[in-house]
Amino acid sequence: MKRLHGIRLPHRKHAESRKIETIPLPARVRLPMQMHMGPACTPAVAVKEHVSIGQIVGTASEEGAVPVHASVSGTVTAITPYLTAAGTEVPCVEIEPDGKQTVYAGCQPPKLETKNDLIRAARESGCVGLGGAGFPTYLKLSAKQKLDMLIVNGAECEPYLTSDCRQMVEAPGDVLGGIRLIMKLLKIRECRIGIENNKPAALKLLAYGAAADENIRVVPLPAVYPQGAEKVLIFHTSGRVVPEGKIPADIGVIVLNVSTCAFLYQYSKTGIPLVERVVTVDGPAVKKPCNLRVPVGTPQHDLLAFAECDFDRVKKLLSGGPMMGRALYSDAQPVLKQQNGLVALTKAPSPEPSACLRCGRCMAVCPMKLMPMELERAYRKEDTALLEKLHLPLCMNCGCCSYVCPAKRRLAESHQLAKALLRKAAQREEANA
Repeated sequence: MKRLHGIRLPHRKHAESRKIETIPLPARVRLPMQMHMGPACTPAVAVKEHVSIGQIVGTASEEGAVPVHASVSGTVTAITPYLTAAGTEVPCVEIEPDGKQTVYAGCQPPKLETKNDLIRAARESGCVGLGGAGFPTYLKLSAKQKLDMLIVNGAECEPYLTSDCRQMVEAPGDVLGGIRLIMKLLKIRECRIGIENNKPAALKLLAYGAAADENIRVVPLPAVYPQGAEKVLIFHTSGRVVPEGKIPADIGVIVLNVSTCAFLYQYSKTGIPLVERVVTVDGPAVKKPCNLRVPVGTPQHDLLAFAECDFDRVKKLLSGGPMMGRALYSDAQPVLKQQNGLVALTKAPSPEPSACLRCGRCMAVCPMKLMPMELERAYRKEDTALLEKLHLPLCMNCGCCSYVCPAKRRLAESHQLAKALLRKAAQREEANA
């Protein structure tokens, strides 16, 4: 089958063979009321109130939001403002652990017999996509379109990140249990699990576990970035193409991360919501690369200290991988639900871009066959009609274009700004209609 374009990156999977470890409880956790794509939650607790693990501390009253639960048992010490990556402020519930880790009495395994049961459980559990995007899982499960294929993302194509790999190696039964649960309740007849071929142990274990089920197929994929991008993964595992302006559900597909599937299975058995995260800690400033299971809301500093980070050498911290991760402004920021990695870099170069050389390298690597340099030019001119003509919405912001540009132009950055420009133009048109 023909493959979409991409780039070969140094893998740097230093923690791939490191088993998941649990770190000591932090002195406090901070739980922002927005750890998902969608509206923020409303604090449901008061200062000095005692809470238990799994108790709701943030109520999701609006469509598109999922609740926030206490990740430790202890006392609410403050409700403070928190600055999100989008630059907005939301409330943040701070809890001082009591060390007992008492589970809330209301945490009971959900009754799962129908599609609606699964959708309700996914929302009540606070589940979001654990691959990094944070899209509420219940919205994907709520698709009105007829779904006939589940595609499970085990590619983990970014350098350094190994948390999904460890999930597949250490608990493949949970991954497959979640897959079978979803297929049964959504009445999906076929599943494809896409895993890059640089993860032989994960490929072997999941293939072995799925061998008795002819409807579940493990698909080895070349280790080419961005293999884990949704549209790329769909094409390389099924041959299906998501048309411009459409979503996977429009072609009968739902895409979920391996860790998301595993969590839904665990929740079906325990009733404990999404209160912890497995995070890979790595990077040039880290002496002991590792995969850590931590309560949501744990300060990044605690993870770095456990991994024996040389703090004096850190120039930049990334939540996620180096290609699509976001920069952190402080190591006091909390671990969020969707965070799968913490990368500590010793260099943060910001070269001055030079004029476009017209070399075409950005076009050659773009998985969506776009013209990144022309998109950048249209953005500088604020030409929204041209941006649409050049199919800007197809850009997945994988960063391949910026990575290969010899002129060091900030192409991926300009594309994101261009998308914001298109949104503003659409809002003006709607207001004037």
